[in-house]
Amino acid sequence: MAVRWFGKPGSGPDNGVPRNYLSLRINLFFFGTFFIFVLILIRLAGLQFVEGSSLSEVEASRETKDVPLAAIRGTIRAAGGESIAHSTPVQSLYVTLTKEYTAKVKNKNTGLYELTAEAKANIDSLVTQLVSVFEQYGDPAAKKLGREDILALLDLDYKKSLGYVPRKIKAGLTMKEVARLMENKQNYPGMSVVEESIRHYDKDTVAVQTVGYMKPFRATEDYNVYKNIRNAMKQMDADPGLSYREDEFVGIYGLEQQYQRELRGKNGYQTLSVNAQNMAEEVIASVPPVKGNDIWMTINKNIQLKTEQAIMDQISWLHRNPVQGKLHKDALTGYAVAMEVDTGNIVAMASMPDYDTNVWNADKLPTEVYDKIKDNYQNGTITQNTSGVSGHGLQSLILLGSTIKPLSVLIGLQEGLFTTGDTYIDKGIAYFGKDNSSSVKNSSGHVLGPLDPAKAIQESSNAFMVEWVGNALYKKYQGEAIEVWDKYMKAFGLGVSTQSGLPGESDGVADYKSKGQTVQAAMVYASFGQKGKYTALQLAQYTATLANEGMRIKPQLVSRITDPEGHTVKQFGREVLDSISFDPSYWKEIKRGMNTKVSAFDGFPYDFARKTGTSEMEAFGAIRDNGVFIAYAPREHPKLAVAVLIPEGGFGSNSAAPVARRIFDAYDFEYGLDGVPKKNVPESTVD
Repeated sequence: MAVRWFGKPGSGPDNGVPRNYLSLRINLFFFGTFFIFVLILIRLAGLQFVEGSSLSEVEASRETKDVPLAAIRGTIRAAGGESIAHSTPVQSLYVTLTKEYTAKVKNKNTGLYELTAEAKANIDSLVTQLVSVFEQYGDPAAKKLGREDILALLDLDYKKSLGYVPRKIKAGLTMKEVARLMENKQNYPGMSVVEESIRHYDKDTVAVQTVGYMKPFRATEDYNVYKNIRNAMKQMDADPGLSYREDEFVGIYGLEQQYQRELRGKNGYQTLSVNAQNMAEEVIASVPPVKGNDIWMTINKNIQLKTEQAIMDQISWLHRNPVQGKLHKDALTGYAVAMEVDTGNIVAMASMPDYDTNVWNADKLPTEVYDKIKDNYQNGTITQNTSGVSGHGLQSLILLGSTIKPLSVLIGLQEGLFTTGDTYIDKGIAYFGKDNSSSVKNSSGHVLGPLDPAKAIQESSNAFMVEWVGNALYKKYQGEAIEVWDKYMKAFGLGVSTQSGLPGESDGVADYKSKGQTVQAAMVYASFGQKGKYTALQLAQYTATLANEGMRIKPQLVSRITDPEGHTVKQFGREVLDSISFDPSYWKEIKRGMNTKVSAFDGFPYDFARKTGTSEMEAFGAIRDNGVFIAYAPREHPKLAVAVLIPEGGFGSNSAAPVARRIFDAYDFEYGLDGVPKKNVPESTVD
């Protein structure tokens, strides 16, 4: 029996299509879908297990590395704007070993990977081109680079650098070399000309140990400041502009190190794509460097040069002229610091002898050159690692001798050990110790008679200091006397950092704390300057603190920092570190006492406060005399404080004081101790 469909024509269950044909189409559709699904699974499995390693390499090849491009370092200027350390731009050729030079293929015979024929041809073409350009357009006076030299610099075996690190081929390209190389740059992938800089130091050797020097970054592993930078560079999100190249020169000493970040500026960088073998694929991007800021020192070039010359002249004079009946040929070094009393500005800081800092510009300092400067390159005004040593090995940290006596008297007055109206009868000798079995004499055994405190300073009475200060302080405090003394020393900058910020600054040696001595003996010898070894900078700060009546200010070596356009980005001014109060009458007494007769200042047009000193130190089995001198001028409303040390120079009045006189004269000429620079005054009106 037939089944009828009562719907519209063509709307039946198969639209007129036989049922078996429709079923076939459906089956084919599901089969095709299943087949495609299986293919996808097979492909995924292949990607995972068969091609996984090769795809990992492809993915790795998408990694990038940022390679620094060094910035032009800022200039260190003297107070008058003179360039003391500056960098000049030079054009340097770098080659990054991209895949065109590093592609390798497995050798069927040896099983080893070696450069492809194409890579070898690219290298040969590059080297040939460079040799040709250097020969035709290079500086005739420059070192010649042949094929072997260039191949060694390319470091194709990666013995010196990782694969992606650009190879420095030549620095100091001529403009003709640059033009020719740039014409062919498209033919040699990875070749780039980069502007770098070379550091130059003033040939006049101005405050060289204070300014400092530079070395390649790779030589800084032992410097904490650069250890921190290396650690920061390892961070995943490190700013590539703050990354350092291993061959980049960085500050190692002095202001070059202290202001490394400001002077350096910010490096540029190239972003390179590298493969799994750390080989460069291509240069993706390049960011230019930012020039560093300029540092303006407080040091006046003219005063500094006159200070340096004064020290060397005085040492020469001591070798040729007998003082106290003998020549002082073992006086070989000298140190001087001049510090403005009101600002703290250091206008001169001399550590002599000095040297030419330009010797550090080489990638590696020759041994024979280092041997010549090894005793000269550190700053003796701040550290015992000094600019040379005296004939018997004394360095720049020496006892202060009688220059401590103004402070000794202040301590005695403050502690109530005596008053400004008391009189001491100086018999030329003072006794101390058990049963008064020990004694100290005045210099040359002089008997000075009646002395008030001011006169005791002026006449430099050891006996006064021993009996009325050192021994009296011990009797008052017994075992605690050393700590009381130490408190006063530190208040005046002796035994603590001056806070100058210079790397390697010494706190001095408070040897009155040394074991193996009685407290009484320590106080006795400290009271007249035979305990406590300090630097010239500490002594200058101490002198300025006397001038400022107890206010200790920070020595300033930099007045301001300016950007490449000359705009001031930071300025430095007077900074008070601490202060100590004394009765005004005590300061008046001290000022009156700092009045020792010094022939070197004959004709000096200003009333000034001063104190000579001769410290005694044993070396090579004998006592050696060191010359020490401190002064500030004018006595009222002081402007400049000066400290000078001449190890093995003999009496300070003969060795150190003449240097100080020339420093004061130089300052008076440039700035005016009375506020009127004498260089601006016609000679006929100058006394």
